[in-house]
Amino acid sequence: MPATIDGIRACVFDAYGTLFDFASAPLHCEDELGEKVKPLTALWRDKQLQYTWLRALQHRHADFWQVTGDALDYAMETLGLASPALRARLMNLYLSLETFPEVPGVLRQLKARGLVTAILSNGTPHMLSAAVNAAGLTPHLDAVLSVEDAGVYKPHPDVYQLAVDRLGIPAEAIAFQSSNAWDAYAASAFGMRVVWCNRYKQRPERLPGNPDAVIQSLDELPALLGRNQD
Repeated sequence: MPATIDGIRACVFDAYGTLFDFASAPLHCEDELGEKVKPLTALWRDKQLQYTWLRALQHRHADFWQVTGDALDYAMETLGLASPALRARLMNLYLSLETFPEVPGVLRQLKARGLVTAILSNGTPHMLSAAVNAAGLTPHLDAVLSVEDAGVYKPHPDVYQLAVDRLGIPAEAIAFQSSNAWDAYAASAFGMRVVWCNRYKQRPERLPGNPDAVIQSLDELPALLGRNQD
């Protein structure tokens, strides 16, 4: 177990892949997708992230709903899936993704300890609101922050600054949790304390930043947080 992280006042979470399982949407369509479930899940996610990075570099922002749809179109065409009904079904399911099993309990524990809890995500306000409400997480969150207020995607520093500004808490008193290694490293380089939830057994990144701790599941998080900052 890594050393405890003291002085934390807020726990801020990435959404997709950290709290919400993006693979749950394709799995609900296994009846139509069959053996293409896993290839679609991987390609959809890869292109979704690539489009956020490329749009940010080009200064051609489009919201995450459009990016998610564009990525799905690419994945479906690549895999020979030409069904408007299936596309609509998958996009609709993205609004009600399942949480990972430990998520509600962990959020309850953190709130009980007096910590501020929030989401900081690429998702649009509508996408995040829909997912949070569908999962019943609203009572366990103090804020849901979207990159739309920064006009650029992660890992731009302006995104992490949103949490500092909106919560009124300095970066060094925020624990940021993400399952995406690049996101975890970027938040660390920004100045947040970072717990990388390495659900997907990724290798460490060769990027600026250094997560304070690496865990496999968020249920390990409460034990990592030591004395709260007064």
